[in-house]
Amino acid sequence: MFRWITISLLAITIVGLAVFGYKEHQDKNAILIQAENSYQRAFHELTSDVDTLHDKIGATLAMNTRKQLSPQMAEIWRLTSEASSDVGQLPLTLLPFNKTEEFLFDIGDFAYNTAIRDLDKEPLSEDEIAGLEALYKQSGDIRNELREVQNMVLEDNLRWMDVELALATNEETGDNTIINGFKTVEKSMDGFQQTNSENGISSRPDEKDLSHLKGEEINKEDAIEIAQNWFGKVEPDEFTITKSGKGADIPTVTAAFNEDERNGYMDMSKQGGYPLTVMVARDVDDTQISLNEASKKAATYVDKLELKNMEMVESNQYDNVGVFRFVYTKDDIRYYPSTVQVKVALDNGEMLGLDAVEYYSRPNEEINKQPALSEDEAKEMINPNLEVQENYLAVIENEAQETILCYEFLTTKGDETYRIFINADDGTEEEVETLKTSEQRYDMDVS
Repeated sequence: MFRWITISLLAITIVGLAVFGYKEHQDKNAILIQAENSYQRAFHELTSDVDTLHDKIGATLAMNTRKQLSPQMAEIWRLTSEASSDVGQLPLTLLPFNKTEEFLFDIGDFAYNTAIRDLDKEPLSEDEIAGLEALYKQSGDIRNELREVQNMVLEDNLRWMDVELALATNEETGDNTIINGFKTVEKSMDGFQQTNSENGISSRPDEKDLSHLKGEEINKEDAIEIAQNWFGKVEPDEFTITKSGKGADIPTVTAAFNEDERNGYMDMSKQGGYPLTVMVARDVDDTQISLNEASKKAATYVDKLELKNMEMVESNQYDNVGVFRFVYTKDDIRYYPSTVQVKVALDNGEMLGLDAVEYYSRPNEEINKQPALSEDEAKEMINPNLEVQENYLAVIENEAQETILCYEFLTTKGDETYRIFINADDGTEEEVETLKTSEQRYDMDVS
């Protein structure tokens, strides 16, 4: 009797494990399918946007009236923004693609500044027209290469998840047709950057340059030790260490781990091992600590970077996560180009994310000038329907990537809060931000 009971219990256990394993397999497959669909959508939208972009630039060169030129430039700017967003959704972080991204930035920046300027007073110069012709050639080259990759993807039913795996593991074998295709796209950009710069099209500074960072190049053991310092109890052999591809705009080393209920990755600079981005993915339980408590936790994570004179300027809550923004401050001036952002779980105060790329890629370029306008004069430039709550001196970058001194005003209107930057030299309203509040929760009654 006892024997049959034992056999029955074992059978039930085996069936239960089989069902559990099958369900887990199905769940993982569902996640992989969703990720694959997302990658496919982003890629095909990128191909379509670049195709349309090429046509729009060509039409611009054929135009003879300034009335049509401004809206056409605005449309080109919109397309470059969408294309850049598409690139950001593809698994290309370990693949050098910076030249193509710079192309999209250059044309978007030029199109935006052309769209908003008075073309009657300042028409396109001969150099700018020559620059547009070069951009037309560039966009045509990218279009053709992307179409070729797209054709191979559709004909051979290639999967983007294989691309992500190959990049993450530095796998050289196997069918990396998509990777090779994107490398060809990148190579087609050689020689165009200098042409764009000479024609006044390229104005982008090397904002992600980390060559100024001090320290020796780190090896695998160094990377694991740094990662353990941030992730806590993760065994050394659980980390996967990868290096960025040759020619990447930011030479990095990535440490990643994957546990049952928690996984994460960390990008650190190859030079000196400075933490650039940190991410921890796990389920966050109900809120146990306040946003104020979480902000103090966030400050300790910034202190861990050993940065000086960092001030928290913004805090937001999204469900059970707090997001905090810190900027470098000196002599009561906030330097917004030098920013660190931190995400903190509101169940136990654990850091879920950190982004210090902007801080490390932009050395603290202190501004040595006094404002030409007084605080009261700058305040007169603000919409009179807004109520000023606080004000500071701040350094920001304008649309032309110029570093400028501003008065920063925190203002309110009803339940809305705005951060407004007024140029301290001429009173120009440089930037207006709507400050986010805690996300509204909607509890659905499914009974």
